[in-house]
Amino acid sequence: MSPVLAASLQFLALAVALGLSHRPLGDHMARVYSSERHLAPERWIYRAIGADPDTGMRWPAYLRCVLALSAVGVLLLYLLQRVQGVLPGSLGFASIDPDQAFDTAASFVANTNWQSYYGEQAMGHVVQTGGLAVQNFVSAAVGMAVAVALVRGFSGSRTGELGNFWADLVRGTLRILLPLSVVAALVLVACGAIQNFSGIHEVGQFSGGTQQWNGGAVASQEAVKVLGTNGGGYFNANSAHPFENPNALSNLFQIYLILLIPTALTRTFGRMTGSPKQGYAILGTMAAIWAGFTALMMWTEFHHGGPAFDLAGGATEGKETRFGIGGSALFAVATTLTSTGAVNSFHSSYTGFGGGITLLGMQLGEIAPGGVGSGLYGMLVMAVIAVFVAGLMVGRTPEYLGKRIGVREITHAACYLLVTPALVLGLTAVAMALPTPPESMANSGAHGFSEVLYAYTSAANNNGSAFAGLNADTPWFNTTLGIAMLLGRFLPMVFVLALAGSLAGQTPVPRTAGTLRTEKPLFSGLLLGTIAIVAGLTYFPALALGPLAEGLAA
Repeated sequence: MSPVLAASLQFLALAVALGLSHRPLGDHMARVYSSERHLAPERWIYRAIGADPDTGMRWPAYLRCVLALSAVGVLLLYLLQRVQGVLPGSLGFASIDPDQAFDTAASFVANTNWQSYYGEQAMGHVVQTGGLAVQNFVSAAVGMAVAVALVRGFSGSRTGELGNFWADLVRGTLRILLPLSVVAALVLVACGAIQNFSGIHEVGQFSGGTQQWNGGAVASQEAVKVLGTNGGGYFNANSAHPFENPNALSNLFQIYLILLIPTALTRTFGRMTGSPKQGYAILGTMAAIWAGFTALMMWTEFHHGGPAFDLAGGATEGKETRFGIGGSALFAVATTLTSTGAVNSFHSSYTGFGGGITLLGMQLGEIAPGGVGSGLYGMLVMAVIAVFVAGLMVGRTPEYLGKRIGVREITHAACYLLVTPALVLGLTAVAMALPTPPESMANSGAHGFSEVLYAYTSAANNNGSAFAGLNADTPWFNTTLGIAMLLGRFLPMVFVLALAGSLAGQTPVPRTAGTLRTEKPLFSGLLLGTIAIVAGLTYFPALALGPLAEGLAA
């Protein structure tokens, strides 16, 4: 079987598996977030934190809860790293330096999981499982809660209430993420991923001495890493490490987990708004982008010109032989079109155009299907923009799901769109202008610029992957990337929740003959065009200086 055919069959298998999961999981999540019943463990948690899960919240209260929880999470994770040296189960590792501890704490709380350290050489069992793994659950549940709040904004009528954040957080964790993670961890263990609490031990005898490895609760952390679109690996090699991702089957399963909840949330959106067809329209747009990016990545990695590529059967540099070019390309597209950031290959070694595809996937806003929660609310904001553009073209007040898109709503949507590009382009420009940051670049020219652009794109979009030639473990990058991750995560949430509150306070407008049918393929096409134009106008000059210049020069 040819590698191209094998990759195509993997893509089809993913599409079928996601299609079979879409309806049952989406319906389950709709029931979870719409239920008025509280399970016994949930009631215990509410009593412990002093929350009333039946109290409705307007958007300012909902936002305050999101920010308060996240601030406490950053502080606790920072302190846990700073005292690691005196904790049991630290495996003898020292405490983390202040700038790196801040960067890591901000990263995991912001669902970015950017890592400027070697996991197996820096973090003990307590920090890995009691700190990082916990935030993998919490940060994913926060993203889902914000997405559901926006959905309630579309479906609500004159209440202004978006639900209860604590109920959404606890339910998302206990009823969705935790059960799925348990099943996923068992599958990964069956595939060969490790799950233990062993210490450091020597493996093998080599000419230069022995090699040391430490074990850990890898499968359980790996499960929520990909399911919650987190991305932080237990080991520095991430999903290229055989303890995390042993074989081609586990690789395909991890890609499935990355895409599972974001795609199913479109069904949840349709059910909660009373129109499943609206969810299918959003899903169709996401699927078109995912399929297009996958095809482009396959083309550039399999068929890029040059005698070395022809002899090797494609661009094999930086890719694991047990996954091949197809498995690596599928993983790279999935992880950069979502906010996962896990890697099973070296993105910096991709062809110039291939690296550009990973960059553009993040710069679209990671909305195809995007991160857990963040992909759905990002796509819905783009839908609001598309409806507004359509209204301008026909001279009619724009409406989406029966809600008028007025000055307030479009202002919130526009501010959401401007936050991330401002962070990415502004910080990249400053880093390239200063004398010290470029010293971290392993390459000069277009590829070196791409390393810095990729780092800030990944951080501000809460992805976490990297062009790993960049040495980001410096005070400058640890600090600025940490700031970019926090602002890139929580400033957009401010505008999403403000938009949700504005929509929830409206009375639905009756549909008329002039109403734009947003459940039709025509609207999906308009939405797709809007996304392409917005991303192109925003990032094309920067891409032209980096991956496009490198690809054309190859």
